[in-house]
Amino acid sequence: MAERCVLSVSTRPEVRDRLDRLAAATRRSKSFLANEAIERYLAAEEEFVARIEARIAEADDGNFIGTDDLRRRFAANMKTRFGAGGS
Repeated sequence: MAERCVLSVSTRPEVRDRLDRLAAATRRSKSFLANEAIERYLAAEEEFVARIEARIAEADDGNFIGTDDLRRRFAANMKTRFGAGGS
C-alpha cells in the first residue's frame, strides 16, 4: 500500500456538512472524497500554471501579437461577426 500522511484542514461547518452528506450518499470516506478533490484541484491548477509559463516563454522568445495588430484583428473580427467595425 502507498505511504499516506495526515493533513488537517479547517473549513466552514457548511462545507463539512456537505462532505458528510456526500460521503454517506456515495459510501466513501470523507478522507477519500477530500483527497480526490485535492488531486483534481492540483491537476487543474498545475495545468493552468503550465499554460501560463508556456505563454510567457513564447512572449520571451518574441512570439506575441503587438497592440496595433491585436486591435486590427479584433476590429476585423467584430466586423465579420456583427457587421460593425471597431475604432
